[in-house]
Amino acid sequence: MRALNFYSSTYHNQLICRRKTCTIRMGDKTDKYAEGDIVWVTVGKKFAPKKKIYTGMIDRVLVKSISELTQDDLKGENPDIESISDVIKFLESVYNKKIQASDTISVVYFSEIIE
Repeated sequence: MRALNFYSSTYHNQLICRRKTCTIRMGDKTDKYAEGDIVWVTVGKKFAPKKKIYTGMIDRVLVKSISELTQDDLKGENPDIESISDVIKFLESVYNKKIQASDTISVVYFSEIIE
């Protein structure tokens, strides 16, 4: 089974409260995640233990440029993000590199599977 892992501890509470409904990842991730995939939604740093929050399903994978992000995409990523410039700043902090509005990203929508 694949994991949809989140490095930042910021996401832990958003995932617990089910406020986070999608993730924005740099590049085209359609070869990694597909609609209908079952994944473990986890939190943890690279090369460190991970905490499984829940089992989820990939609902939709959209590939677009950052400038094409919608308000639904922004709010699903983080309810506190209000603009494209906010998401660019956030992605720069996560990926530790300069990000442009024209860069390609994948928006991966997911939802919990209640067992």
